[in-house]
Amino acid sequence: MQGGLYVSLSGLVALDRRLTTIAANVANQSTPGYRAEEVEFKSLLSKAGANPVAFVSNGESFISRRGGVPIKTDGPLDVAVQGHGWLSLKTPDGTVYTKDGRMHMEESGALVSVDGFPVLDAGATPILLDPAAGPPTIAQDGMIAQNGHQVGAIGIFNLDTQAKLKRYTNSGVTSDLPATAELDFSNNGVHQGFIEGANINPILEMAKLIMVSRAFDNIHSATEGSESSLKDAIKTLGATS
Repeated sequence: MQGGLYVSLSGLVALDRRLTTIAANVANQSTPGYRAEEVEFKSLLSKAGANPVAFVSNGESFISRRGGVPIKTDGPLDVAVQGHGWLSLKTPDGTVYTKDGRMHMEESGALVSVDGFPVLDAGATPILLDPAAGPPTIAQDGMIAQNGHQVGAIGIFNLDTQAKLKRYTNSGVTSDLPATAELDFSNNGVHQGFIEGANINPILEMAKLIMVSRAFDNIHSATEGSESSLKDAIKTLGATS
């Protein structure tokens, strides 16, 4: 059997996975706080046979941590996370981190995310506001004040650069390593009245889509060439035998 057919097949599988991630990114380009999904590809060395053959792996997906563009909303409970920090939410599945700073206050005063999950402070405790005290003021370090009195603080957390992130709903992620509370607010914090957009460049994603489509065509052509040569070889061997 020709190894080229298997190499081509591995390339098609890898491109199909890349196409899936591009489609997901394009679909979520307007989702606040969404982090793009990327795929890292590596070559695998086949040890079968005397001549090594390089295959392409299916790819290892990862969530991009690039920052998104801040969008002005003027909402008193909207915040855009600045720097590398994340907001923390309490969910039925544990702690989830997000860049989606759309929040609202329930009748009880509980500060919750757009999906209704409690927003946590630096001590991983749900934040409770005074529903009768009017709109809050949120400082860069996350401190929340109502009527001039501090009533809480939004927790801002750092995720280890070596941590593997897993998607939880559109804009949430979970981490396999514990997060640490942010203490340096010179370049980190939150900006009230803004939300952070998705870190997706739609033009770049469309360019990637074109590149993947061309790669599909090239591999398909190479596969047809391999199949043709294999058929010719079979015909030749059949005629000589």
